[in-house]
Amino acid sequence: MTVQKKMKTDIKKYTFKHGLPQEFEVVGIGQLYNDHSATLTTPHRTGFYHILWFQKGTPTHLVDFNPVKITPDTILFLNKDIVQRFDNKGGFDGKAILFTDSFFCKTETDTKYLRSSILFNDLFSVTQIQITNNAMLFADLFKLMEKELENEKDLSQSDILKNLLHNFLLLSERERRKQDFTEIKKGADLDYVILFKDLLETSYRKVKKVSIYAKKISVTEKRLNQATSKILDKSPKQMIDERIMLEAKRLLVHTNESVKEIGFELGFDEPTNFIKFFRKHIQSTPVEFREEFASA
Repeated sequence: MTVQKKMKTDIKKYTFKHGLPQEFEVVGIGQLYNDHSATLTTPHRTGFYHILWFQKGTPTHLVDFNPVKITPDTILFLNKDIVQRFDNKGGFDGKAILFTDSFFCKTETDTKYLRSSILFNDLFSVTQIQITNNAMLFADLFKLMEKELENEKDLSQSDILKNLLHNFLLLSERERRKQDFTEIKKGADLDYVILFKDLLETSYRKVKKVSIYAKKISVTEKRLNQATSKILDKSPKQMIDERIMLEAKRLLVHTNESVKEIGFELGFDEPTNFIKFFRKHIQSTPVEFREEFASA
């Protein structure tokens, strides 16, 4: 990983390591933790995907404000740009796959698959699977990827690694469906929700109106509302507000920026408007929320 300059009102973000033949890496979690524990145990984001196979240890991995309890042979799938923090107690080990959009998404089909995969886009929780009974299958795929990375880069290497990764994801999806997972029926409603969520992720700081999002994905507000209500039991406005609130909480807890600066970063011209918005959703002011976490 390489560090990206910290923005005034943002959480420290890391980009993919420069100089690798591919934007794809298989690393040991224990070694990664030993080399970068100060970074990993501080809340941070990355602009790439994580697949974390915890082979030993029982850490608690923090993903945004959700503590994820880990047991041996748990694989955790983390989307890019989420805020995460490794357990500062250590005592765990395993393997990690790190990769970027540009590595995996060679075609529109690849992009659609990654955007809709239940592994990185579970609309209800952080995805984790238990592989105790099939650990050898996953280990074999890891070994094939590691062995290919040892070869000198040629015209075939990127495709071979991408195909191995795709097989790993497909196998993981199969396991996820066996483990208390409720499948969302594919169709236009889910497609519209995914398009909306992708657009929301890049625009929530400036765009607050549902009508603008609907126009950009070529549907009416009514149709978009039908889709989000059916899939998530939420309105598009609720989803916009929730995304703003998530980022507000991240910035309040993980940075030292003032309430005024955070409000401005999130598109509020007046601090009072941001405070009213925040209090409406969780019945506490931004300062009260920050103080609550500081004392926890």
